[in-house]
Amino acid sequence: MKLFTSCKESVKNSIDTKYFSIAHLHSEEETMSIHIHDCYEIYYSISGENQFLIDNKLYYINPGNLFAVNEFESHYVSQVNNSTHERIVISIHPDFLKSLCTSKTNLTYCFKHRGSNFCHKVSLNKEQQSRFMYFINKIIGSHGFGADMIEYASFIELMIFLTSLFINNGESLTPIYKYSNQIEEIIRYINDNVTNDITVKHLAEHFFLSESYICRIFKLSTGTTINKYITARRISMAKALLSNGSSINDVYVKCGFNDYSNFLKSFKKAVGISPKKYSTFSTS
Repeated sequence: MKLFTSCKESVKNSIDTKYFSIAHLHSEEETMSIHIHDCYEIYYSISGENQFLIDNKLYYINPGNLFAVNEFESHYVSQVNNSTHERIVISIHPDFLKSLCTSKTNLTYCFKHRGSNFCHKVSLNKEQQSRFMYFINKIIGSHGFGADMIEYASFIELMIFLTSLFINNGESLTPIYKYSNQIEEIIRYINDNVTNDITVKHLAEHFFLSESYICRIFKLSTGTTINKYITARRISMAKALLSNGSSINDVYVKCGFNDYSNFLKSFKKAVGISPKKYSTFSTS
């Protein structure tokens, strides 16, 4: 299998081939702004200290941490310092992973299971880290006769291993993501009112802060801007609604967009295709 050095190229290949792709990334590739993929994502940290914003949860990333992100969750990685940021990112087409499931083995568990205390993160011990890299090296190192079957079988083994980790991890009883109390209140307020007309001015007035100050502390804590975060949350909601068969006219209103043209522009920028095309593909 080709090993990608760009997350965008890996995601595109996964979607185009309806298969899976692997990218090995370093700090020299700039991390993507807050975004949403049409594929599942496994993110494994090799080195560096970072923060991972997934929907309304902010996680600290250390070496050996692994995350599962689904196709409806906005996410963004920001570096805590200038240390080397090395990671493995696996992009998986949802239909492909679904095709591997059986009545007894649900390999989509870590992407579909979203209980109230769900945690996107599992921490691998040294033995588990070695096992993860064993499967990665086996997949990308397969050549010659039967390489496609080795690649296919190794991926299934990898997903069984990772799914077991998330099942055994259970519901997180203690939060392993944390904001300051002030930022947590701001994010909770945004998520409770994301379908309304929220502006920076409105938030500043509600929390008795200046607009410049609330923008600054939000960016420092999450790595992204208030407006980008609000748009990403709305697009996440829109994707989920469109996938369930809701009409486009209903969706953009329910998700808090002022007008269709604004929704169309934001959706195409985040997802890559129009809401109409996305609705057709996701419900077909």
